[in-house]
Amino acid sequence: MKRILNNINSLWLLLLVITSCTILSSCNKDELEIQQNYPFEVKVMPVPGDIANGQTVEIRITIERSGNFNDAKYFIRYFQYDGQGTLRYYTESPYMPNDSYRLLATQFRLYYTSQSAVSQSFDVWISDNFGNEKKVSFQFNSKE
Repeated sequence: MKRILNNINSLWLLLLVITSCTILSSCNKDELEIQQNYPFEVKVMPVPGDIANGQTVEIRITIERSGNFNDAKYFIRYFQYDGQGTLRYYTESPYMPNDSYRLLATQFRLYYTSQSAVSQSFDVWISDNFGNEKKVSFQFNSKE
């Protein structure tokens, strides 16, 4: 009787191992899809159309994500192609054109200070660590 019980226990153990192997092998790692790359949009509050030499304009920007991934990182860079001025994040030092800077929040303010008496135009690019990128263009007419 003891031998029969040992055989039954062994059979159950063997069946359990075969079943779990079958279940585990049918779960292909390639089929498991975790999305990390979420597209985003850049929303900008209206800004004045005119600016005087030495005047500073506040630019409010929000990055609206289509999904949330905790390890998403956002970066900003800009290039001015008409006029002269500086762009900075809150009270930090002005950005250097075409250098990339890490954004610490998805809602923030930039400050553009005019340094010329002519029309001024620049583009701001916001990108993430997955290669998504959005461009926002700004143009100010001279008040003088």
